Amino acid sequence: MVKRALRYLGHKVIGRAVLLHSFWRIAVVSLGSFVFRFRRNRAAADVLLKQIYFTGFQAIPIISWIAVILGLVIVTQSLSILPKVGGEHMIGEVLVWVVVRELGPVFAAVIVIARSGTAIAAELGSMRISREITALEVMGIDPMRYLVMPRVIGTAVSVFILTFYFETVTILGGYLLAGFGKRVAFPVYISSVLESMGFLEVGASLLKSVLFGLIIGVVCSAHGLMVEKSITRIPQETTNAVIGSLRLVFVMDAVITFMFFYI
Repeated sequence: MVKRALRYLGHKVIGRAVLLHSFWRIAVVSLGSFVFRFRRNRAAADVLLKQIYFTGFQAIPIISWIAVILGLVIVTQSLSILPKVGGEHMIGEVLVWVVVRELGPVFAAVIVIARSGTAIAAELGSMRISREITALEVMGIDPMRYLVMPRVIGTAVSVFILTFYFETVTILGGYLLAGFGKRVAFPVYISSVLESMGFLEVGASLLKSVLFGLIIGVVCSAHGLMVEKSITRIPQETTNAVIGSLRLVFVMDAVITFMFFYI
């Protein structure tokens, strides 16, 4: 019984170590290829632009209505509490604390994971099964630079764009309720938001969005490349990619929040 438990534990530890090494390798190769070889690779540039279009611009409709609804909900809750304590002027601070610090990057990342992360894992897994990746290697084309790098960088750029778009629409959407019946004047509302938004808030949101995008691209690409032989592995690795991305995104969110606003 003890031997079996130790064997199981050892298998899990080795598996996690191999997975983390795969994540690290994909991240380093992707960033290195983008910085040093991107200009000479037009094919990869086309894949990168398509990834940004699919992950970023095509996600704008769903991001928009979620952001508007979230802004309305946050302002509704705030206006139901703040007037009781004479804190109507704190509506901007509440929005910055909730949206810019936390929900903006997290919501954008979750939507990208659900919409594009699954597509990346499934697409690369299908290429593995159909031997397309092997064919590229036979032709002397590095799959990491042609397939993986554009997806990783494209996802990071898309999450960055969607985060700030989400935050802007949420704050403006909140005014639809805050300004209804002239409960809060627009100049007062905007000035309250801008006065509450300092370097730490913007810096944390920027760092989170970029790192979340890199995490999603790396994790989903790694799991897609792990598909071997059986086509039934595609949905399994896609599920693992979603779970792994969510886990790392929330862990990184907690780490960055602790570093910026606690230490």
